[in-house]
Amino acid sequence: MHPAYSVILFTTASGAGYGLLCLMGLGVLTGTLPPDRLLGLLGLSLALALITAGLLSSTFHLGHPERAWRALSQWRSSWLSREGVLAVATYVPTVVMWFGWSILGRTDGVFAVAALLACVLAPLTVLATGMIYQSLLTVRQWHQPLTTPIYVALALATGCVLLSMLSALAGTSAGGTSRAAAILTVIACGLKVTYWRAIDLVQPLANPGTATGLGRFGRVRQLEAPHSQANFVMREMGFAVARKHTRRLRAIVLIALFATPFLLCLVATDLSGGLETAALVLATMGAALGVIIERWLFFAEAEHVVVNFYAARTV
Repeated sequence: MHPAYSVILFTTASGAGYGLLCLMGLGVLTGTLPPDRLLGLLGLSLALALITAGLLSSTFHLGHPERAWRALSQWRSSWLSREGVLAVATYVPTVVMWFGWSILGRTDGVFAVAALLACVLAPLTVLATGMIYQSLLTVRQWHQPLTTPIYVALALATGCVLLSMLSALAGTSAGGTSRAAAILTVIACGLKVTYWRAIDLVQPLANPGTATGLGRFGRVRQLEAPHSQANFVMREMGFAVARKHTRRLRAIVLIALFATPFLLCLVATDLSGGLETAALVLATMGAALGVIIERWLFFAEAEHVVVNFYAARTV
């Protein structure tokens, strides 16, 4: 599939924002995060900015962005619609929590209820995003049981790295969040490596032989291409990335998205002051670069069954 940069920005930015929001709500409920106004202002403002920027960027991929609101009406049958409804609903408790934490310095009472709602709605929104792709039978790399868990795990991991950095910048203790970020990074890495192995081993859902029923007679191929030049379907559905590039990009993801934040977050637990902040800033930069490449690969490695019509010709 052709990687659309607007969708890559949407899934990575909003994913980190929802992960950060969920963990801040969890920190309020468990008492592990102090009701520090600066931390609340930095964390919740950044979460809202990432979520909003991601949602707005997703509309650039639409032919008619002004009609995007109509998708909200199909929540009974569409994961895309459910994602939109959950995204809109998440704004309400988030704004309430932002006001209480960053303006009033309070995280109790109604603001604790808002934190609970945000903590629940944020990961549900990311889950709905993952299910949009996992539910597609026509793309074998997406129709995997690990697709949605990876979306949620990466959102929490990148959000926790962000929270560690913001805690250090706000002058509050970042040791606990740094250790949590290291653990979540390991979990996300394990899921992603397992996913890569799965899509490398699973055979295509269909081929020209199974589609025509002539596969029992041997390899089926077309005598002539259906089109004399590339068309929209071939450009969007027939995008291909070379195996050597895939291996190289996967290695970069392992280093930037997983190894770098893991090691720097662990190192940061034994540091303080400017050194701790510097380590966590570098961890955040590595995670940002890695998750963008990971999401680009997620789309670039996907193979839609429609390419069988073009005898697996790609552009």
